[in-house]
Amino acid sequence: MSTNPNPNALHAYDITRDGRATPATAISAQVPEDIAYRWLHFDLSDPGLASWCADALPPRAGRALLAAKTRPHMDDDEKGIVLTLRGINMNEGQDLSSMVSLRIWMTGNLVVSVRRLRVFAMDELGKSIASGDCPASSAHMISRITENLIDRIENVSVELEEQADAMEDTVYEGGATELPDLFDIQRTAIRLRRHIGPMKDTLSALAENHSGLMPDNLRNRMRDTANRAMRSVEEVEEVRDRLRALSAHIDMTHEARVARNGYTLSVVAAIFLPLGFITGLLGVNVGGVPGTDHPHAFAILCLIMVALGIGTYAILRWIKWF
Repeated sequence: MSTNPNPNALHAYDITRDGRATPATAISAQVPEDIAYRWLHFDLSDPGLASWCADALPPRAGRALLAAKTRPHMDDDEKGIVLTLRGINMNEGQDLSSMVSLRIWMTGNLVVSVRRLRVFAMDELGKSIASGDCPASSAHMISRITENLIDRIENVSVELEEQADAMEDTVYEGGATELPDLFDIQRTAIRLRRHIGPMKDTLSALAENHSGLMPDNLRNRMRDTANRAMRSVEEVEEVRDRLRALSAHIDMTHEARVARNGYTLSVVAAIFLPLGFITGLLGVNVGGVPGTDHPHAFAILCLIMVALGIGTYAILRWIKWF
């Protein structure tokens, strides 16, 4: 056995069978028989966590809780269930789309959760338990955790939809051609889709788990949570596609404007090309330039050039050049 000190738990509660929460009597995976279950919540950076996991948990559970990189997934055996989930990153100064990882080991009488960055859904759960609102079993706690995570995901997906609606109104109805936040929101939608998709699959797998740790009534509840995750996936995908179409519309508008301006300039250049040729020819500094001694030569030249410009314009219109 390791002699390293136990890690410091962010939350550590023993939930009694009558629904009361008391501080855990020990940071241990050995749960007394007179309580319903124990919840231990750790920070991944705790120096004592690795040795504690090696001593207290099955190797598979320890590896999952301590993994450097994670992807939402569910795995189970006769000893328990390993869950890796994702939550909205609400930490100050962080991009919410870089979702935070939550790793969980669950048995019939133990829930061990580990996070790298603060997970606000878990803090909310800790406050609820401290105030007496305790999930009845370890399975109920997992259900509560997943619902808290999906609540925040749904809020973000709805907010993205509202932002997309406002942008479309600004462009399609207001005629705007610049949206400074377009690419930031588009990137957020893409990154959220990357994480929420596997999250939905994980919740669906948990809803179909038949290990006995998830009773039938909770598996139905988990199906509802998985459906909510699926709806969020569809909303984020819709926002991503709408913003992609909006970006393409703005690009086409810019291209059409540039093409129209270029076309106008080419027409003007075509009209002034013969006039520039004449003025360049008369401006050569050699003898014999006509009209140099005639007092009305400049006025006559101007009239000729006006007539030539009008004639060029008429010819271009006649050949339907514009």
